[in-house]
Parts: sequence; C-alpha cells; structure tokens
Amino acid sequence: MSDTCASENRAAPELLAPAGNWDCAKAAVANGADAIYFGLTSGFNARARANNFDAADLASLMSFLHWHGVRGYVTLNTLAFSPELEAVEQLVRQIAAAGVDALLVQDLGLVGLIRQIAPTLPIHASTQMTMTSSECIALAAEMGVERVVLARELSIAEISAIHEKTEMPLEAFVHGALCVAYSGQCLTSESLGGRSANRGQCAQACRLPYELICDGQEVDLGDQKYLLSPQDLAAFAVTPELIEAGVVSLKIEGRLKTPEYVANITRHYRTAIDAAVAGRPVEFAPRDVEEMELSFSRGFSVGWLHGCDHKMLVPAISSAKRGVLVGEVQKVQGQRVKVSLRRALKAGDGIVFDGDRIADAEQGGRIFALYRGQNRLEGEVSHGVVEMALMRDAVDLSQLYPGQKIWKSDDPELNRRLRKSFDGEIAPRDVDLQLQVSAAVDQPLQLVATVDGLPQLQLQTEQPLEAARKHPLTIETLQEQFSRLGETGYRLADLKADIAGEPMAPLSVLGALRKQMVEQLTEARRAAAIRSHAVSAKPVLPQLRDAIPENIPTDDMPHLNLLCRTLDQLTWASEIGMKRLYADFADIREYRQAVAIAHGAGAKVYLATPRIQKPGEMGIFRALEKQNADGILVRNLSGLRYYRERNVACVADFSLNAANELTVDFLRRQGAERITASYDLNREQLFEMVRRSPTQLLEVVVHQHMPMFHMEHCVFCSVLSPGTNKTNCGRPCDTHVVQLRDRVGSEHLLTADVGCRNTLYNAAPQSGAEAVAALIDLGVRHFRVELLDEATKSQVYQTLDLYSSLLTGQISGKEVWTELKALNRVGVTRGTLEERRNPLAIL
Repeated sequence: MSDTCASENRAAPELLAPAGNWDCAKAAVANGADAIYFGLTSGFNARARANNFDAADLASLMSFLHWHGVRGYVTLNTLAFSPELEAVEQLVRQIAAAGVDALLVQDLGLVGLIRQIAPTLPIHASTQMTMTSSECIALAAEMGVERVVLARELSIAEISAIHEKTEMPLEAFVHGALCVAYSGQCLTSESLGGRSANRGQCAQACRLPYELICDGQEVDLGDQKYLLSPQDLAAFAVTPELIEAGVVSLKIEGRLKTPEYVANITRHYRTAIDAAVAGRPVEFAPRDVEEMELSFSRGFSVGWLHGCDHKMLVPAISSAKRGVLVGEVQKVQGQRVKVSLRRALKAGDGIVFDGDRIADAEQGGRIFALYRGQNRLEGEVSHGVVEMALMRDAVDLSQLYPGQKIWKSDDPELNRRLRKSFDGEIAPRDVDLQLQVSAAVDQPLQLVATVDGLPQLQLQTEQPLEAARKHPLTIETLQEQFSRLGETGYRLADLKADIAGEPMAPLSVLGALRKQMVEQLTEARRAAAIRSHAVSAKPVLPQLRDAIPENIPTDDMPHLNLLCRTLDQLTWASEIGMKRLYADFADIREYRQAVAIAHGAGAKVYLATPRIQKPGEMGIFRALEKQNADGILVRNLSGLRYYRERNVACVADFSLNAANELTVDFLRRQGAERITASYDLNREQLFEMVRRSPTQLLEVVVHQHMPMFHMEHCVFCSVLSPGTNKTNCGRPCDTHVVQLRDRVGSEHLLTADVGCRNTLYNAAPQSGAEAVAALIDLGVRHFRVELLDEATKSQVYQTLDLYSSLLTGQISGKEVWTELKALNRVGVTRGTLEERRNPLAIL
C-alpha cells in the first residue's frame, strides 16, 4: 500500500457482490458485502440466464438487505424497445416502492423516464453505457446519473485521471469474467446467432476457438486457439491502488455463478479492503488464491488495470474453468495413476486431465483414494509422488500419458465450508451503539441510545436507584454490562456516564434494561429496513412521448448515404456522383484528403470518430474538427458533447444504441441532426420505433458487415508481434490483412483503428433491403450502405446501383437480396432486419 493512501486514510470503498438468487444474496451478506446487485425475472437485465428475482420478492429482499445494513441495486441494464416502455414504467414503479437503493441503467432514454417516475431513486450508469472518460461521465452527470460503472478496459492510471476531472462516484470491477469486447458495444451474439448481448442474451462467442489467417495463409499458432478469450480478472492485490485512484465501489462479477462462489470471493475481497484501509499490506497466502481459483477461474490476471499486456490478457490456450494445476501424470499402473504433485490433493476432490476440449477429448473424475505404495493416505497430500485411484469408470486410463497436466476442479470440503457461512439464519451485522447514562440516588437510571440511521432511544428503570451500601455503580460496571450484546447486531462503540453520588444498580436491573434497549432498537431497525421512494402519481411515459417533436411530412426522395473505409472507395463513390458520404478510416491523417476529394465532387462528407474515447484522447476530436468536413459521425457520448458545445453538425451512430423513441429524442436534444437506429432492433421493433419518432431524424443502415467484437485487446499484437502493447508491437496491423476463421469456416476481417482497438467484422454482409419499402412508407428518408473491404470499383458500383434502384422503386428488396447473394462470394444475410416470429429472438 502506498504511503499516500495510508496517510490520507481514505474511507473504505463499498464491496459490491453479485446475486443471481436468494442463496447468493445471503452468501454476499454473510461474507461481508456492503451492497449487492441483482436482476429481475421481468427482464431488462444483462444476465437473462441467471435465476434472478421476481418483482414480488423485492420488498422482502430489500427488507432483508436493509436489516443487515446492506444496499440493493437492481440491474435495468439492457436496451428497451418502444413497445416495452409501458412495462418498464410499471417495473420502475415497483422497484421504487420496494425501496431499492439504485438502478443500473444502460439505455440513454430510460434515464430520463426513471428520473420523472421516481426523482429520488438513484441511477447508476451501467458498464453497458461504455463509460471510458471524464468527458463521457460529464454527459451522464447532465442526465442525472449519480454513479458510473467504469469500463473494464481502463487502467488504474486512467481511472485516477478520470477521478481528478469529475466529482462523479466511480465504480470498478475487481474480480470475475472479462468480456473481450467493450460492454454495450458487442454485437457478436446478435450477428451470429440472433441473441443480443445488449438484451442479456450473450452467447459467449469470445470463448470459442478461432484460427488466424494472415495475408491469405493460415498461421500455425500451436495450442493458441482461443484468441478472444481473456483470463479472469483478479485485482485483490491492487485494492490499495484502486482506493488511491478514487474508486468508491469495488464490484465482483458473477450473477451466473454459484452461492459458494459469491461467498468465497466476497470474503476474500472483504479481507483485502479491510487490510488496505487499515494501511496493512494486501497479501494472500497461496492457499487463499487457490480457494478463489477453485470457485471459478480461467486463470487470474489484473486485466487492463496495469495497462495493456495483450499476451498476458489472452494466453489463448483455454477458455473455460479448469481450476488449479496440481500435478502431472508420471505413468499408469494398473488401475492407479502415478502423479507428481505440485499442490495438495485429497480423496473426494474433482480433477481434470489436460485434453482437447474442442474435440471433447478432455477427461475428468473424482478421486477415490491416494496411496504411497501399499499405504493409503488420509487427508491432504501436498507434495511428492502419489498413486491416485479414481471413482469407478470415471476415466479411460488408456488415454492418459506421461507429462499430462492434472487440474483440481472441485473441492467438496471447501464448498461445504463456504455453504456453512450462509446456511440457516444469518446473524445481523453489528452496528455501532453510543450510550449516555445518567444515574443518581432516588432517581431512575436514564439511558439514551444512539445508532446511526435510527431515532434516538430514551429508556429508564421503573424504580429509582437506592444509595449503595457496599458496591456503588461505576462506569466500569456499566461498560461491562452493556457490552454483553452477543449476536444482537449491536456493538458498544462508546459509553459516557454521569453518576451523581453513590447509587446502586443491581445487575438484574441493568440486564433487563439492556434487553429492553436491544428489543426496541431492533424494532426500530426493522421498521427502518422498510423503505420506499415517492413516485409520480400520473403515468410519465405519455407526457414524455407528447414532448417529442412531431413527424415532419416530406415528399423528398429517399437518400442513399455511403460509408467508405478507404480513400479508393470514397474516390470511386465521388466519381459516380454520390452526394452524401461518410469516411471511416483507420489512419485519420487521410481525412484531409477525403474532404478535398468529396468537396471537389460537390459531395458532403462526415468524418467518423472512434467508438471509444479514453483519457488523453480528446485530441482526436480536435483533429477531426480541423478538417473542415461537413459534419461528424459520432460514436460515443464524449464526442456528442464535444461537438454539441462547438455547434458542429453531427450524426449519432449505431453505437449510441438508439432502440426507442426516448433515446432518439435524447440524442436529438444533444444536438444530433440524425440518429442511426440501433443494430439490436429487428424489423418489427424498428418499425415501432419509427412510428413513434420524427422520421426526418432517423437513418437506417441497410447494408453492412456487422461490427461484431470491438476490443481494447489487440490480436495483431498478441500473436503477430513480439511486443506486448502499442508501444512496442511494431504495428503489424499496418502491413498485414488478418481474418479470424470460426468453427464453421467463415473468415471474419479484423481491423485496428487509430487507438489500436480491434474490430472483428462479420464475413458475410447483411442486407435489410426487404424492409426498405415499408420504411419509406413510414417516412424514413435516410438509408446507409457501409462498405468494408470491397477492393474494386466494380464491387462498389454494383452494390450502390442495387440500392439506388431500390430507393427509386425500380427493383424490389427481394431482387436486391438475390443479386447480392450472387455478388458476394460468402453470400449475404438478412441479419438484423430479418422478419422473425419469435419475439425472444432479439436481433
């Protein structure tokens, strides 16, 4: 721990634990959490597969938490579609009435809705809102957000820089699974399988194997197959640094994890925080780390907290929990396996032998007994060579080989110990009690009890005190008697006494008074645990919808806007008279030339910002502003605020996740002249948003390669460079064309932007051509085609000709789709705008 942190004696940060069900909530409370976060079965939370809580359980859950002095935060952290907003309003009303301490929110439009429904209900910006800088946070603060959950991709140095420039309380993840893509910016599950991460339905495509194709040739990476699967975050050792950086809440990931996991990880981080705040070193014994690894681990790392080390972050040799490496196979002897131990094993432990998980060739089982020679070993064995007998038929011993690694994957004894911590009734958490006692002869003994958050309690004995004959009352006696609080939930922090003369107070009288005090304090504490927030008496949503500007009818022909990713593409488009262009280049030095080419052809051109802006990167916005383009295609909140303040024309892009009319209106009020519809909308959901929004503000992307993963992690650096980050990688992204081949053989293009962040694009373009006619009928006039790696004029011209003919009604959407299938060697998909009957297939 640094001297600065110790000398400032910072307040302890909140320890925030996940809860996917009641047992997890109890495990968190029993093991030292200050707050929990959880989702509801009614939806709108980013862990749809967790058990979650019924809205009907909210009152009892919040009462339980508050009784134990723990806060409860509800995750309302997904996008909401237009037809769902009425349900969201009703849900928020239930949440407020139950006294929930805060809502975690992703959807920009919902923030204003919640503020109007329940003005005193705190709103925390979810990590899904992509909070990466103080500039992003400034706009969140304008919206009424009271805390932000920072992006996991920030380093401690970057967090400290943010803290210096904002008063906003900062929350950061410290443990659990790391998403390789920026939260709120991952479209992979949606693109590949019709399951949206922005709707809590992530299919974890990052945990699958990929092959690397470099300049058309497959690269042999040996055992490195899981190129997008990070190790798990474990930041216990840097707890003091995070406190020093200004983090007020340390968050554990894991709403899909077991109660034992919650108990285990919460307990260890409680220890780490208490040590850091007390100025003691945060040092865990190897056994403590092993226990955490056994609950769940893909390998531990500090993630991005110490900056980018791409090789450390993604070793790429595994993607699932294996546990703790405990030894290697020496040989198989009959029905036993001779093992050289690295760590402790015992009978009953679960183990896994290293194998090819992709081919389902990994074996595992439970240990029946351990031997040395003929001697059966009892208890744990931590070193040396032992013989292991497995449960009957658990493993095909003929498939084992010398040198094969063995992983301990389960420890029943540890699980029993962890479960014991939260099974049954949980003792109330001790709160500090201050007492003031007045005692005098011929007067009742008077007691005033003070507990933070409760009304002051005044009590007195029924009878006046008599004069002492032998043992007059002393402060020491009072201290001893009122310290006997056991597991009542109170801890005597201070006692002051005013004793006049030499009164006597029998111990039985003091005991009765203590009992009465505890009962009345507990009654008051239970009453205080039941809270609620005031809510608007009238429905709020109709008022907000009425405030949205009306649709302005237009007879204009539909406009085709084109996004280009190379100077050649922009040049070709200019040559055939395209008048509305976007430039999205990896090298922003080419933007000046792009503007000159477009303006020379009489076209308007907007320059695209990166999707992410971190501390120290505002210069990119200034550089774009100087290019004298006609406007900016804005992809993050900080850019939106920057250009709004400078009256620069801007279009809000898909990454701002406009999925309902409230978000559209919010972005309009922030200065966006057009708003790109979210890629999470399927056809009917898009139509519903269009019907409720000013269509002159909307732009729909009807042709693109879906940007699936958008990552701080750089695959180029990780596997094509001897370096560890952008300072020493040699920039292989400048000289090589790289694709990642998935399990079905699709080869997805990988690119790097100006900030060295990688984007993986779907190999197959998707087309919404068949929805265009209906969108035109609804009043939409701006449609966008996005190019990617089209390298010839012919490809570009044929694509543009198809969509131009579609917008003028010369051909149908189905004809466009058929022609595109023939034009693209990998085919084309209907993707986001495919018509689906299943309302749960969120695209």
